[in-house]
Amino acid sequence: MHVSHLSLADFRSYAGVEVPLGPGVSAFVGPNGQGKTNLVEAVGYLATLGSHRVSSDAPLVRIGADRAVIRAVVVQGERQQLVELELNPGRANRARINRSSQARPRDVLGIVRTVLFAPEDLALVKGDPGERRRFLDELITARFPRMAGVRSDYDRVLKQRNTLLKSAAMARRHGGRSGADLSTLDVWDQHLARAGAELLVQRLDLIAALQPLTDKAYEQLAPGGGPVALDYRGSVGEELADAGGREELYALLLGALGSARKQEIERGVTLVGPHRDDLVLQLGRLPAKGYASHGESWSYALALRLASYDLLRAEGPMGRGEPAFEAGGGPGTARVEGGGRPGEPVLVLDDVFAELDERRRERLAELVAPAEQVLVTAAVDDDVPGVLAGTRFTVADGAVERV
Repeated sequence: MHVSHLSLADFRSYAGVEVPLGPGVSAFVGPNGQGKTNLVEAVGYLATLGSHRVSSDAPLVRIGADRAVIRAVVVQGERQQLVELELNPGRANRARINRSSQARPRDVLGIVRTVLFAPEDLALVKGDPGERRRFLDELITARFPRMAGVRSDYDRVLKQRNTLLKSAAMARRHGGRSGADLSTLDVWDQHLARAGAELLVQRLDLIAALQPLTDKAYEQLAPGGGPVALDYRGSVGEELADAGGREELYALLLGALGSARKQEIERGVTLVGPHRDDLVLQLGRLPAKGYASHGESWSYALALRLASYDLLRAEGPMGRGEPAFEAGGGPGTARVEGGGRPGEPVLVLDDVFAELDERRRERLAELVAPAEQVLVTAAVDDDVPGVLAGTRFTVADGAVERV
């Protein structure tokens, strides 16, 4: 799979730009602040419906404009598709596939898949648990696009449950009764546990698949520096290790929510669920966070991205089918139908080579060079390793020109 054309209108710094692309390496070179990252950020947005740089859409719309548009022509074998997203901060975004309007923006997920390497990746190792949860969940959605609906459902239920708990906590602090306020909490517990169980089973499956690939990638980047291990720490406790499937995880979450209810009411927040979990990265016998050196942390972050790429590529165009959960449903919902997914993801390396020493730079370049499509940004030509020779674009003053 590759993107053969990218078109932006009022996205970030671009009033309008057309960029022809193709298989192989395309490098965008120019001084900082000229819009290189904006280009690959747009490709990444098509893949994830989010930016790796900001948490909301408002900064993505050019100053003075009320909307932004991202269009891309995507080639998968003999098939070609035009995917479009219209970003409307404060209002609903819109999506089209081959000029046909879609009911929801997430309907475009799966047409473009990317694996992004960026300076922000260091937070996967050194940052808060939320960074690692996001890494897992975005990769899950790349594998199974309909998991976007499960994630949306979980976030919606969590928000409503937290609102209920907060109201009850405030009532108690002021000497009021909260029984009536909590009359629906059992129902919200069931919905949260059902969506949470589906998210958990996919996270655990993903970690099992990533473990050998991450260990292999780390050895390629830093020979003799491992081994590495991925350990999932759940808020439900050690019982998680013995849970076998969706129904067991559902029961485990439901029981944990019940056990934590008194404390949750006192604090006014949900204390149990995937939103409280963490992916612990082990290097040797120690956790990487707090113990790994700067170079080791970089190697670990890069290994996670390389493992993600290897996993998506290995699963192939038809993938493994979709998870047995219907977004928006509850206990007992039907299995969703399987579906094909695009093949090899686009590799995006956003100003990452400038962050690496020469050895890691050359090793990473050798590992990614065979990919079907690689998009690279760099401030100067010397930052792009020679093995990634390909098409060069200069980016300056709002213009993108092929060299």
